[in-house]
Amino acid sequence: MLTRGSIGSHHLAAISGSIEAGETPLAAAWRELLEETSLTTRDVELWRQGNPFSFSDPSVGRQWTIHPFSFRLKGISEGGRGEDAIRIDWEHEGWEWQDPATMADDDQFGGVPRLRESLRRVWFEGDVPESASKALNAGLHQLRTDRQSGSHELTSSALRIFREVLVQLHGEGEAQWWETARMVAWHLWKNGRESMGAATMNALLGVLADMEHVLDQDLHPEFRRDRLFAAIDHHLEQRKTMPTRIQQSFADYLRGHFMSEPQQVLSILTLSASSTIRDSIVDAYSSFPIATLDLRILESRPLYEGVSMAAAIAAKFKSKFPSPGDRDLNLTVYTDASAALASQNIDFVLLGADRISDSGWISNKTGSLPAVLSAKHVSPNAKVLVFSELEKVAEPGAVDEHRSEESDPHEVIRSWITGSTEGAKTFEGDAKECVQNTSFEWVPAPLVDGYISEEGTLDVAAIQRQAQQVKQKADRYFGRMS
Repeated sequence: MLTRGSIGSHHLAAISGSIEAGETPLAAAWRELLEETSLTTRDVELWRQGNPFSFSDPSVGRQWTIHPFSFRLKGISEGGRGEDAIRIDWEHEGWEWQDPATMADDDQFGGVPRLRESLRRVWFEGDVPESASKALNAGLHQLRTDRQSGSHELTSSALRIFREVLVQLHGEGEAQWWETARMVAWHLWKNGRESMGAATMNALLGVLADMEHVLDQDLHPEFRRDRLFAAIDHHLEQRKTMPTRIQQSFADYLRGHFMSEPQQVLSILTLSASSTIRDSIVDAYSSFPIATLDLRILESRPLYEGVSMAAAIAAKFKSKFPSPGDRDLNLTVYTDASAALASQNIDFVLLGADRISDSGWISNKTGSLPAVLSAKHVSPNAKVLVFSELEKVAEPGAVDEHRSEESDPHEVIRSWITGSTEGAKTFEGDAKECVQNTSFEWVPAPLVDGYISEEGTLDVAAIQRQAQQVKQKADRYFGRMS
Protein backbone atom coordinates (compact mmCIF):
# COMPACT_ATOMS: atom_id res chain seq x y z
CA MET A 1 0.00 0.00 0.00
CA LEU A 2 1.32 3.47 -0.97
CA THR A 3 -0.18 6.85 -0.21
CA ARG A 4 0.00 10.00 -2.31
CA GLY A 5 0.92 13.05 -0.28
CA SER A 6 -1.38 16.03 -0.28
CA ILE A 7 1.45 18.39 0.64
CA GLY A 8 4.24 19.49 -1.71
CA SER A 9 5.25 17.07 -4.46
CA HIS A 10 2.22 14.72 -4.39
CA HIS A 11 4.63 11.77 -4.72
CA LEU A 12 3.81 8.19 -3.82
CA ALA A 13 5.29 7.14 -0.49
CA ALA A 14 5.10 4.56 2.22
CA ILE A 15 3.72 5.55 5.61
CA SER A 16 6.62 7.35 7.29
CA GLY A 17 7.55 9.80 10.02
CA SER A 18 10.16 10.81 12.56
CA ILE A 19 11.21 8.79 15.58
CA GLU A 20 10.41 10.64 18.78
CA ALA A 21 12.73 10.84 21.78
CA GLY A 22 12.77 7.58 23.73
CA GLU A 23 10.88 5.75 20.98
CA THR A 24 12.08 2.64 19.13
CA PRO A 25 11.85 2.55 15.31
CA LEU A 26 9.17 -0.14 15.48
CA ALA A 27 7.11 1.80 18.03
CA ALA A 28 7.34 4.84 15.74
CA ALA A 29 6.14 2.74 12.79
CA TRP A 30 3.09 1.55 14.72
CA ARG A 31 2.33 5.10 15.85
CA GLU A 32 2.59 6.49 12.31
CA LEU A 33 0.37 3.70 10.98
CA LEU A 34 -2.32 4.60 13.49
CA GLU A 35 -2.03 8.34 12.90
CA GLU A 36 -1.99 8.22 9.10
CA THR A 37 -4.24 5.22 8.32
CA SER A 38 -6.11 4.39 11.57
CA LEU A 39 -4.78 0.81 11.31
CA THR A 40 -4.13 -1.03 14.59
CA THR A 41 -2.86 -4.45 15.64
CA ARG A 42 -6.37 -5.72 15.00
CA ASP A 43 -6.00 -4.88 11.31
CA VAL A 44 -2.32 -5.46 10.50
CA GLU A 45 0.61 -7.50 11.74
CA LEU A 46 4.33 -6.91 11.33
CA TRP A 47 5.47 -9.02 8.39
CA ARG A 48 9.13 -8.11 7.97
CA GLN A 49 11.68 -5.51 8.93
CA GLY A 50 14.66 -4.51 6.84
CA ASN A 51 18.22 -3.43 7.49
CA PRO A 52 18.31 0.35 8.09
CA PHE A 53 20.20 2.59 5.66
CA SER A 54 21.11 6.27 5.34
CA PHE A 55 21.31 8.67 2.42
CA SER A 56 21.69 12.38 1.71
CA ASP A 57 18.85 14.33 0.11
CA PRO A 58 20.33 17.48 -1.51
CA SER A 59 16.84 18.76 -2.37
CA VAL A 60 16.20 19.47 1.31
CA GLY A 61 19.78 19.44 2.58
CA ARG A 62 19.25 16.57 4.98
CA GLN A 63 20.71 13.18 5.87
CA TRP A 64 17.98 10.56 6.30
CA THR A 65 18.15 7.22 8.11
CA ILE A 66 15.43 4.82 7.01
CA HIS A 67 14.17 1.92 9.13
CA PRO A 68 12.00 -0.14 6.72
CA PHE A 69 9.09 -2.21 8.02
CA SER A 70 6.45 -4.14 6.10
CA PHE A 71 3.00 -4.87 7.55
CA ARG A 72 0.42 -7.36 6.35
CA LEU A 73 -3.26 -6.37 6.20
CA LYS A 74 -5.42 -9.00 7.91
CA GLY A 75 -8.58 -10.32 6.36
CA ILE A 76 -12.04 -10.46 7.87
CA SER A 77 -11.62 -14.17 8.68
CA GLU A 78 -8.60 -13.28 10.86
CA GLY A 79 -10.52 -10.77 12.93
CA GLY A 80 -9.37 -7.77 10.93
CA ARG A 81 -11.52 -5.27 9.08
CA GLY A 82 -9.69 -5.44 5.74
CA GLU A 83 -9.52 -2.35 3.55
CA ASP A 84 -12.52 -0.86 5.34
CA ALA A 85 -10.22 -0.08 8.27
CA ILE A 86 -8.03 2.27 6.21
CA ARG A 87 -8.77 5.92 6.97
CA ILE A 88 -6.05 8.25 5.67
CA ASP A 89 -5.44 11.55 7.44
CA TRP A 90 -4.92 15.08 6.14
CA GLU A 91 -1.33 14.35 5.02
CA HIS A 92 -2.56 12.22 2.11
CA GLU A 93 -4.86 12.70 -0.82
CA GLY A 94 -5.31 9.00 -1.56
CA TRP A 95 -3.89 5.50 -1.29
CA GLU A 96 -3.41 2.56 -3.65
CA TRP A 97 -1.93 -0.93 -3.87
CA GLN A 98 1.26 -1.33 -5.91
CA ASP A 99 2.96 -4.43 -7.31
CA PRO A 100 6.43 -4.41 -5.71
CA ALA A 101 7.99 -5.59 -8.99
CA THR A 102 6.81 -2.40 -10.76
CA MET A 103 8.21 0.07 -8.25
CA ALA A 104 11.30 2.07 -9.23
CA ASP A 105 13.45 4.92 -7.95
CA ASP A 106 12.95 7.26 -10.92
CA ASP A 107 10.89 10.30 -11.85
CA GLN A 108 8.60 8.31 -14.12
CA PHE A 109 7.30 6.19 -11.25
CA GLY A 110 6.66 9.27 -9.17
CA GLY A 111 7.80 8.04 -5.79
CA VAL A 112 9.69 9.73 -2.98
CA PRO A 113 13.50 9.28 -2.97
CA ARG A 114 14.79 5.76 -2.29
CA LEU A 115 11.32 4.21 -2.16
CA ARG A 116 12.46 1.16 -4.14
CA GLU A 117 15.56 0.85 -1.97
CA SER A 118 13.40 0.81 1.16
CA LEU A 119 11.17 -1.86 -0.39
CA ARG A 120 13.97 -4.23 -1.42
CA ARG A 121 15.18 -4.41 2.15
CA VAL A 122 11.94 -6.05 3.24
CA TRP A 123 10.95 -7.63 -0.09
CA PHE A 124 13.93 -9.86 -0.91
CA GLU A 125 11.87 -11.63 -3.59
CA GLY A 126 13.00 -9.00 -6.07
CA ASP A 127 16.71 -9.61 -5.49
CA VAL A 128 17.18 -13.39 -5.28
CA PRO A 129 16.28 -16.33 -7.54
CA GLU A 130 12.79 -17.74 -7.07
CA SER A 131 14.07 -21.01 -5.59
CA ALA A 132 16.13 -19.13 -2.99
CA SER A 133 13.19 -16.83 -2.23
CA LYS A 134 10.88 -19.80 -1.65
CA ALA A 135 13.42 -21.50 0.60
CA LEU A 136 13.90 -18.35 2.69
CA ASN A 137 10.16 -17.68 2.92
CA ALA A 138 9.51 -21.25 4.03
CA GLY A 139 12.34 -21.03 6.54
CA LEU A 140 11.09 -17.80 8.06
CA HIS A 141 7.61 -19.29 8.40
CA GLN A 142 9.09 -22.34 10.12
CA LEU A 143 11.00 -20.20 12.63
CA ARG A 144 8.05 -17.90 13.35
CA THR A 145 5.55 -20.70 13.97
CA ASP A 146 7.73 -23.13 15.94
CA ARG A 147 6.45 -22.81 19.51
CA GLN A 148 7.87 -26.10 20.78
CA SER A 149 11.61 -25.81 20.17
CA GLY A 150 13.91 -23.92 22.48
CA SER A 151 16.37 -21.27 21.38
CA HIS A 152 19.16 -23.81 20.82
CA GLU A 153 17.03 -25.93 18.50
CA LEU A 154 15.65 -22.88 16.65
CA THR A 155 19.16 -21.60 16.03
CA SER A 156 20.25 -24.93 14.58
CA SER A 157 17.19 -24.78 12.32
CA ALA A 158 18.16 -21.26 11.23
CA LEU A 159 21.65 -22.43 10.26
CA ARG A 160 20.23 -25.30 8.22
CA ILE A 161 17.81 -22.89 6.49
CA PHE A 162 20.71 -20.52 5.80
CA ARG A 163 22.60 -23.32 4.12
CA GLU A 164 19.58 -24.40 2.08
CA VAL A 165 18.97 -20.87 0.78
CA LEU A 166 22.62 -20.37 -0.19
CA VAL A 167 22.58 -23.64 -2.14
CA GLN A 168 19.94 -22.02 -4.38
CA LEU A 169 22.15 -19.04 -5.27
CA HIS A 170 23.77 -19.72 -8.63
CA GLY A 171 25.25 -17.52 -11.33
CA GLU A 172 26.07 -14.57 -9.07
CA GLY A 173 29.45 -12.92 -8.86
CA GLU A 174 31.39 -13.39 -5.64
CA ALA A 175 30.69 -9.86 -4.34
CA GLN A 176 26.96 -10.15 -5.04
CA TRP A 177 26.82 -13.67 -3.56
CA TRP A 178 28.42 -12.40 -0.35
CA GLU A 179 26.03 -9.46 -0.18
CA THR A 180 23.06 -11.79 -0.62
CA ALA A 181 24.38 -14.23 1.97
CA ARG A 182 24.55 -11.45 4.57
CA MET A 183 21.06 -10.30 3.60
CA VAL A 184 19.72 -13.83 4.10
CA ALA A 185 21.39 -14.00 7.53
CA TRP A 186 19.82 -10.66 8.46
CA HIS A 187 16.32 -11.85 7.60
CA LEU A 188 16.75 -15.12 9.51
CA TRP A 189 17.76 -13.11 12.56
CA LYS A 190 15.22 -10.31 12.38
CA ASN A 191 12.24 -11.90 10.65
CA GLY A 192 12.24 -15.40 12.11
CA ARG A 193 11.61 -15.17 15.87
CA GLU A 194 13.54 -12.08 16.88
CA SER A 195 12.45 -12.40 20.50
CA MET A 196 14.55 -15.59 20.53
CA GLY A 197 16.94 -14.28 17.89
CA ALA A 198 20.05 -13.37 19.89
CA ALA A 199 21.34 -16.93 19.58
CA THR A 200 20.47 -17.03 15.88
CA MET A 201 22.28 -13.74 15.29
CA ASN A 202 25.42 -14.87 17.12
CA ALA A 203 25.50 -18.23 15.36
CA LEU A 204 25.09 -16.61 11.96
CA LEU A 205 27.75 -14.00 12.74
CA GLY A 206 30.15 -16.81 13.63
CA VAL A 207 29.39 -18.56 10.34
CA LEU A 208 29.78 -15.33 8.36
CA ALA A 209 33.18 -14.71 9.95
CA ASP A 210 34.39 -18.16 8.89
CA MET A 211 32.90 -17.72 5.41
CA GLU A 212 34.65 -14.39 4.98
CA HIS A 213 37.94 -16.08 5.83
CA VAL A 214 37.29 -18.61 3.04
CA LEU A 215 36.44 -15.83 0.56
CA ASP A 216 39.72 -14.09 1.35
CA GLN A 217 41.70 -17.14 0.18
CA ASP A 218 42.85 -17.67 -3.40
CA LEU A 219 40.84 -20.81 -4.15
CA HIS A 220 39.26 -22.39 -7.22
CA PRO A 221 35.56 -21.35 -7.35
CA GLU A 222 34.23 -24.89 -6.92
CA PHE A 223 36.59 -25.63 -4.04
CA ARG A 224 35.72 -22.28 -2.45
CA ARG A 225 32.01 -23.11 -2.64
CA ASP A 226 32.61 -26.46 -0.95
CA ARG A 227 34.61 -24.76 1.79
CA LEU A 228 31.87 -22.18 2.38
CA PHE A 229 29.25 -24.86 2.98
CA ALA A 230 31.72 -26.86 5.07
CA ALA A 231 31.98 -23.84 7.37
CA ILE A 232 28.23 -23.98 8.03
CA ASP A 233 28.37 -27.74 8.57
CA HIS A 234 31.22 -27.30 11.04
CA HIS A 235 29.18 -24.86 13.14
CA LEU A 236 26.20 -27.21 13.11
CA GLU A 237 28.41 -30.04 14.33
CA GLN A 238 29.96 -27.90 17.08
CA ARG A 239 26.54 -27.03 18.42
CA LYS A 240 25.98 -30.65 19.42
CA THR A 241 28.58 -30.37 22.20
CA MET A 242 27.21 -27.18 23.80
CA PRO A 243 24.63 -28.86 26.10
CA THR A 244 27.22 -31.32 27.41
CA ARG A 245 29.65 -28.51 28.22
CA ILE A 246 26.93 -26.59 30.07
CA GLN A 247 26.05 -29.72 32.03
CA GLN A 248 29.70 -30.00 33.08
CA SER A 249 29.73 -26.34 34.14
CA PHE A 250 26.72 -26.98 36.38
CA ALA A 251 28.37 -30.02 37.95
CA ASP A 252 31.49 -27.92 38.60
CA TYR A 253 29.35 -25.21 40.20
CA LEU A 254 27.66 -27.71 42.52
CA ARG A 255 31.01 -29.18 43.45
CA GLY A 256 32.37 -25.78 44.43
CA HIS A 257 29.30 -24.14 45.97
CA PHE A 258 27.00 -26.90 47.24
CA MET A 259 28.94 -30.07 47.95
CA SER A 260 31.49 -28.64 50.37
CA GLU A 261 29.55 -30.59 53.00
CA PRO A 262 27.64 -33.88 52.54
CA GLN A 263 24.09 -33.33 51.29
CA GLN A 264 21.14 -35.69 51.50
CA VAL A 265 18.71 -33.66 49.35
CA LEU A 266 19.10 -31.44 46.32
CA SER A 267 16.02 -29.17 45.97
CA ILE A 268 15.45 -27.37 42.66
CA LEU A 269 12.69 -25.17 41.26
CA THR A 270 12.40 -24.64 37.51
CA LEU A 271 9.78 -23.96 34.85
CA SER A 272 9.01 -24.27 31.14
CA ALA A 273 11.01 -26.80 29.11
CA SER A 274 14.74 -26.86 28.49
CA SER A 275 16.54 -29.99 27.38
CA THR A 276 19.81 -28.52 28.71
CA ILE A 277 18.35 -27.96 32.19
CA ARG A 278 16.64 -31.37 32.11
CA ASP A 279 19.85 -33.23 31.33
CA SER A 280 21.98 -31.05 33.61
CA ILE A 281 19.78 -31.76 36.63
CA VAL A 282 19.74 -35.54 36.28
CA ASP A 283 23.36 -35.92 35.17
CA ALA A 284 24.74 -33.63 37.89
CA TYR A 285 22.64 -35.36 40.55
CA SER A 286 23.88 -38.76 39.44
CA SER A 287 27.50 -37.68 39.81
CA PHE A 288 27.18 -36.82 43.52
CA PRO A 289 26.30 -38.97 46.56
CA ILE A 290 22.95 -37.29 47.18
CA ALA A 291 20.09 -39.53 48.26
CA THR A 292 17.10 -37.51 47.05
CA LEU A 293 16.44 -35.19 44.13
CA ASP A 294 13.56 -32.91 45.15
CA LEU A 295 12.36 -31.28 41.96
CA ARG A 296 9.53 -28.72 41.70
CA ILE A 297 8.36 -27.60 38.26
CA LEU A 298 5.86 -24.85 37.47
CA GLU A 299 3.31 -25.90 34.86
CA SER A 300 4.08 -22.90 32.60
CA ARG A 301 0.75 -21.85 31.12
CA PRO A 302 -0.75 -21.58 28.58
CA LEU A 303 1.06 -24.38 26.70
CA TYR A 304 2.09 -26.24 29.88
CA GLU A 305 5.69 -26.82 28.84
CA GLY A 306 6.49 -27.50 32.50
CA VAL A 307 4.31 -30.60 32.41
CA SER A 308 6.23 -31.90 29.40
CA MET A 309 9.49 -31.08 31.18
CA ALA A 310 8.40 -33.04 34.27
CA ALA A 311 7.49 -36.08 32.18
CA ALA A 312 10.82 -35.94 30.34
CA ILE A 313 12.79 -35.71 33.58
CA ALA A 314 10.86 -38.61 35.11
CA ALA A 315 11.65 -40.74 32.06
CA LYS A 316 15.33 -39.76 32.08
CA PHE A 317 15.62 -40.43 35.81
CA LYS A 318 14.07 -43.86 35.38
CA SER A 319 16.46 -44.74 32.55
CA LYS A 320 19.40 -43.51 34.63
CA PHE A 321 18.31 -45.39 37.76
CA PRO A 322 16.14 -48.32 36.54
CA SER A 323 16.28 -50.26 39.80
CA PRO A 324 14.78 -48.95 43.05
CA GLY A 325 17.54 -48.25 45.52
CA ASP A 326 19.14 -45.45 47.41
CA ARG A 327 18.32 -42.83 44.75
CA ASP A 328 14.93 -41.16 44.98
CA LEU A 329 13.13 -38.60 42.84
CA ASN A 330 10.49 -36.42 44.49
CA LEU A 331 8.88 -34.73 41.49
CA THR A 332 6.07 -32.20 41.95
CA VAL A 333 4.31 -30.07 39.35
CA TYR A 334 2.93 -26.81 40.74
CA THR A 335 0.52 -24.32 39.23
CA ASP A 336 2.18 -21.07 38.19
CA ALA A 337 0.26 -19.25 40.93
CA SER A 338 1.91 -21.54 43.52
CA ALA A 339 5.44 -20.23 42.89
CA ALA A 340 5.84 -19.10 46.50
CA LEU A 341 4.71 -22.47 47.86
CA ALA A 342 7.01 -24.26 45.43
CA SER A 343 9.95 -22.12 46.61
CA GLN A 344 9.94 -23.27 50.22
CA ASN A 345 13.34 -24.61 51.34
CA ILE A 346 14.79 -24.88 47.84
CA ASP A 347 18.50 -24.73 47.07
CA PHE A 348 18.33 -23.44 43.49
CA VAL A 349 16.11 -21.80 40.93
CA LEU A 350 17.20 -22.87 37.46
CA LEU A 351 16.17 -20.77 34.48
CA GLY A 352 16.84 -20.97 30.80
CA ALA A 353 17.33 -17.83 28.70
CA ASP A 354 16.11 -16.89 25.27
CA ARG A 355 18.12 -13.69 25.35
CA ILE A 356 20.64 -12.07 27.70
CA SER A 357 21.04 -8.29 27.52
CA ASP A 358 24.45 -6.64 27.72
CA SER A 359 23.60 -5.65 31.31
CA GLY A 360 22.95 -9.28 32.28
CA TRP A 361 19.14 -9.17 32.34
CA ILE A 362 17.60 -12.35 31.00
CA SER A 363 14.53 -12.77 28.83
CA ASN A 364 12.80 -16.06 29.52
CA LYS A 365 9.37 -17.67 29.61
CA THR A 366 6.75 -15.50 31.31
CA GLY A 367 6.49 -16.69 34.90
CA SER A 368 10.25 -16.57 35.44
CA LEU A 369 10.22 -13.28 37.36
CA PRO A 370 7.47 -14.31 39.80
CA ALA A 371 9.33 -17.57 40.43
CA VAL A 372 12.58 -15.75 41.17
CA LEU A 373 10.94 -13.10 43.37
CA SER A 374 9.07 -15.79 45.29
CA ALA A 375 12.25 -17.77 45.87
CA LYS A 376 14.20 -14.70 46.97
CA HIS A 377 11.50 -13.92 49.54
CA VAL A 378 10.62 -17.42 50.77
CA SER A 379 14.11 -18.99 50.56
CA PRO A 380 16.60 -16.10 50.59
CA ASN A 381 19.60 -18.43 50.55
CA ALA A 382 18.51 -20.07 47.30
CA LYS A 383 20.72 -19.35 44.30
CA VAL A 384 19.26 -18.29 40.95
CA LEU A 385 21.23 -19.80 38.08
CA VAL A 386 20.73 -19.10 34.39
CA PHE A 387 21.60 -21.87 31.93
CA SER A 388 22.56 -20.44 28.58
CA GLU A 389 24.95 -20.68 25.69
CA LEU A 390 27.03 -17.53 25.26
CA GLU A 391 25.44 -17.05 21.85
CA LYS A 392 22.29 -15.82 23.59
CA VAL A 393 24.03 -12.65 24.72
CA ALA A 394 22.57 -9.83 22.63
CA GLU A 395 24.24 -6.76 21.21
CA PRO A 396 24.31 -3.71 23.52
CA GLY A 397 21.04 -1.84 23.89
CA ALA A 398 18.45 -1.00 26.50
CA VAL A 399 16.18 -3.83 27.56
CA ASP A 400 13.12 -2.02 26.18
CA GLU A 401 14.79 -1.80 22.75
CA HIS A 402 14.55 -5.57 22.37
CA ARG A 403 11.38 -6.56 20.57
CA SER A 404 8.87 -8.41 22.75
CA GLU A 405 6.56 -11.13 21.52
CA GLU A 406 2.83 -11.41 21.99
CA SER A 407 1.49 -14.91 21.35
CA ASP A 408 -1.97 -15.82 20.17
CA PRO A 409 -4.43 -15.10 23.02
CA HIS A 410 -6.48 -18.07 21.89
CA GLU A 411 -3.75 -20.25 23.43
CA VAL A 412 -5.02 -19.00 26.78
CA ILE A 413 -8.72 -19.10 25.87
CA ARG A 414 -8.54 -22.68 24.59
CA SER A 415 -7.49 -23.95 28.01
CA TRP A 416 -10.46 -22.13 29.55
CA ILE A 417 -12.89 -23.60 27.07
CA THR A 418 -11.41 -27.10 27.40
CA GLY A 419 -11.87 -26.80 31.14
CA SER A 420 -15.47 -25.62 30.71
CA THR A 421 -14.68 -22.33 32.46
CA GLU A 422 -17.84 -20.30 32.87
CA GLY A 423 -17.81 -17.22 30.65
CA ALA A 424 -14.79 -18.31 28.60
CA LYS A 425 -16.56 -17.98 25.26
CA THR A 426 -17.23 -14.33 26.01
CA PHE A 427 -13.63 -13.56 25.11
CA GLU A 428 -13.36 -15.47 21.84
CA GLY A 429 -14.40 -12.63 19.56
CA ASP A 430 -12.39 -9.89 21.28
CA ALA A 431 -9.38 -11.96 22.24
CA LYS A 432 -6.81 -9.42 21.03
CA GLU A 433 -8.42 -6.66 23.05
CA CYS A 434 -9.23 -8.55 26.25
CA VAL A 435 -6.64 -11.29 26.73
CA GLN A 436 -2.88 -10.80 26.92
CA ASN A 437 -0.51 -13.68 26.22
CA THR A 438 3.02 -12.31 26.48
CA SER A 439 5.59 -15.02 25.81
CA PHE A 440 8.66 -13.64 27.56
CA GLU A 441 9.59 -11.35 30.43
CA TRP A 442 12.81 -9.91 31.85
CA VAL A 443 14.55 -10.98 35.04
CA PRO A 444 16.92 -8.22 36.29
CA ALA A 445 20.60 -9.05 36.61
CA PRO A 446 20.79 -8.29 40.38
CA LEU A 447 18.49 -11.27 40.96
CA VAL A 448 20.83 -13.67 39.14
CA ASP A 449 23.64 -15.41 41.05
CA GLY A 450 25.43 -16.95 38.08
CA TYR A 451 25.29 -17.68 34.37
CA ILE A 452 26.05 -21.34 33.64
CA SER A 453 27.55 -21.46 30.13
CA GLU A 454 29.66 -23.71 27.94
CA GLU A 455 32.67 -21.71 29.16
CA GLY A 456 31.94 -22.12 32.86
CA THR A 457 30.04 -19.97 35.37
CA LEU A 458 30.12 -16.32 34.35
CA ASP A 459 29.28 -13.01 36.00
CA VAL A 460 27.79 -9.79 34.62
CA ALA A 461 31.21 -8.40 33.66
CA ALA A 462 31.82 -11.41 31.40
CA ILE A 463 28.37 -10.94 29.83
CA GLN A 464 29.18 -7.29 29.11
CA ARG A 465 32.45 -8.24 27.39
CA GLN A 466 30.62 -10.80 25.27
CA ALA A 467 28.02 -8.19 24.24
CA GLN A 468 30.76 -5.86 23.01
CA GLN A 469 32.20 -8.65 20.86
CA VAL A 470 28.74 -9.26 19.43
CA LYS A 471 28.44 -5.58 18.52
CA GLN A 472 31.76 -5.59 16.69
CA LYS A 473 30.72 -8.53 14.53
CA ALA A 474 27.21 -7.18 13.94
CA ASP A 475 28.64 -3.85 12.79
CA ARG A 476 31.00 -5.64 10.43
CA TYR A 477 28.54 -7.98 8.75
CA PHE A 478 25.20 -6.20 9.07
CA GLY A 479 26.20 -2.56 9.45
CA ARG A 480 27.36 -1.80 5.88
CA MET A 481 25.05 -3.78 3.64
CA SER A 482 24.18 -2.07 0.36
